[in-house]
Amino acid sequence: MGKDKIVYRIWDLYYSGFKNMTVGKTLWLVILIKLFIIFFILKLFFFPNIIKQNAPKGQEASYVEQQLEHNAAATSE
Repeated sequence: MGKDKIVYRIWDLYYSGFKNMTVGKTLWLVILIKLFIIFFILKLFFFPNIIKQNAPKGQEASYVEQQLEHNAAATSE
C-alpha cells in the first residue's frame, strides 16, 4: 500500500464525513465565528501592541529584557 493511497483514503474519510453532516456543519460554523471573534476582533480592540508602542525600532528585545528585569526586581523586594 503506497503513501498516495493512504493519503487519499484519509482525505476521502474526512471529505465524506463532512459532506454527510447536518448539524455538524452549523456547529463548525459557530466554532469558526467564535474563533474569529476571539482572535481578531478582541485583539484589535482590547490588546494593544505594547512593545511596538514603547520600544524603539530595532530595540524590541532589549525593551523586553529591561521590563523583565524591572518586574523581577520589583517583585523580589
